[in-house]
Amino acid sequence: MSVAFVTGSGGLIGSEAVRHFAGLGLDVVGIDNDMRQEFFGEEASTAWNVRRLTDELGAAYSHHSIDIRDRGALGALFERYGRDVAVVIHTAAQPSHDWAVRDPFTDFDVNAAGTLNVLQNVREHCIEAPVIHCSTNKVYGDRPNSLPLVELETRWEIEPGHPYEQGIREDMSIDACLHSIFGASKVAADVMVQEYGRYFDMRTACFRGGTLTGPAHSATELHGFLGYVMRANMERRTYKIFGYQGKQVRDAIHSSDVVSAFEAFFRNPRSAAVYNLGGGRHSNTSNREAFALAERITGQEMITEYVEANRIGDHKWWIGSNEAFQADYPDWKQVYDVPMIMREIYEANVDKWIPTNGDEVQR
Repeated sequence: MSVAFVTGSGGLIGSEAVRHFAGLGLDVVGIDNDMRQEFFGEEASTAWNVRRLTDELGAAYSHHSIDIRDRGALGALFERYGRDVAVVIHTAAQPSHDWAVRDPFTDFDVNAAGTLNVLQNVREHCIEAPVIHCSTNKVYGDRPNSLPLVELETRWEIEPGHPYEQGIREDMSIDACLHSIFGASKVAADVMVQEYGRYFDMRTACFRGGTLTGPAHSATELHGFLGYVMRANMERRTYKIFGYQGKQVRDAIHSSDVVSAFEAFFRNPRSAAVYNLGGGRHSNTSNREAFALAERITGQEMITEYVEANRIGDHKWWIGSNEAFQADYPDWKQVYDVPMIMREIYEANVDKWIPTNGDEVQR
């Protein structure tokens, strides 16, 4: 029996990984206690996604409502499957800058200590299994804001001819910059994943994601950029723009493209690998440009409110380079771009997010 462990299995990347690796013929063990609902409220709950996975995959999927901070419960599950575990995909996290400030202990315990719990259990019970860790571009802190940027009509853009013109590489320093509380906890997790790879000769990878997106996102104001743009437009919510004239740029990568990269690493793993993984030059947008796309898709104008102050540590411009990953895995191909992603989010949620009459929204 070959088993894939997926933490955060009800979330965007977790649920995509569950389906993908089940499709490869692995039995999938999902770990998710719906902390997203605790972080962001009922609308962000992942319970619907867990129900869908269970219905679709049947015996191929086993779900466990375990908190990754619970070392005893997590250890017992790893011990139960032991060396049958062929891969561990760690997506569980507290993902919001703003939420982390409210409760730094929980943020750090989930993001850093939870990751350590996963790593140590792999070391003890299935050391040959590759560990795929969902890190974040926020490990670079606000260092990208020191790049020479040019203000254009709808976006900020990097100065032409700069070494990072085609995307920020992994050689960008993470030191001497502001990370946010969330960013710091993710740095701790990222470095620990690398350390277990080097110190214990385990096969580990940190994927430093840009904006990870797709129709399976339980989008909410504090997390889920493109999903929340579409949700706000469709439900006629006011979308708050935080600083930078709404011209801040993000690269966006579909969950399917992310998980196909995970499969490539699973099939040919390395030790202590670190990769930026995002939309790159192929798929990126500013807030303003995303609003225009949403308006074209739905035929409705965005309702927005501008807040002068940007979020602390927020990036003004982020386009990452996938060059390092593509050099190691040249067969990996990116499929989705931003218009495709937003259209798919619309089509997947039109029955949930379009008002049924007047101001009432079907839930």
